[in-house]
Amino acid sequence: MLTLYELLGADDRRFSPYCWRTRMALAHKGLKAEIIPCKFTDKHLFAFSGQDKVPVLKDGDRVVFDSWDIACYLEDTYPDRPSLFGGPVGRCEARFFNEWAPTLSRLFLLTVIKDIFDHVHPDDKAYFRLSREQRFGKSLEQLGAESDNHRAAIDAAMAPLRAVLEHQPFFCGDAPAYADYIVFGHFQMVRSISPKRFVEKGDALYEWRSRMLDLFDSLGRSVNAYPE
Repeated sequence: MLTLYELLGADDRRFSPYCWRTRMALAHKGLKAEIIPCKFTDKHLFAFSGQDKVPVLKDGDRVVFDSWDIACYLEDTYPDRPSLFGGPVGRCEARFFNEWAPTLSRLFLLTVIKDIFDHVHPDDKAYFRLSREQRFGKSLEQLGAESDNHRAAIDAAMAPLRAVLEHQPFFCGDAPAYADYIVFGHFQMVRSISPKRFVEKGDALYEWRSRMLDLFDSLGRSVNAYPE
């Protein structure tokens, strides 16, 4: 029996990019998991993992955390299921996406951080404000007022993604795999909690995101989010 502990905001907002990676990886493998939604302040629910971040996956007596480690665990433990990486070379290439993704993630976060605050559970607001203001050295209101300052950097970060998608429908080729889920998680974070738009119809990234949202019986559309 698989159990996944994932982050939950107010009004069923599922905005953790790392939890979305794991959701998509499980669906790719055809594995079902009981979903345990956790607020930021529900760390006691997964304290058994020995750390304080989601996602956390329980598979019987096995406990795995960190989205990359979870993906590798699923790949190695369920080799008879569809591959997340397509072999050792694909795993190494997906690792590049895993290491690169925080570049885009930080820019997205700085742009929508006030929106996240507006959508976290009321129990989490004090925690979120204190922890993020300590991290960035500014108030959430200041960060929100500066959100548009990051647009040019976001477009620059997305340029190589667009260039790849001019040649193929997914980052992994003709079909999606884990590298796609890494990138998708960050776009899903933004879509889940912010009305700000970073891609528009006609953009290769918009069309890719639509294909990703359609996967696995429209799993990406199954939760509360802003319109595409």
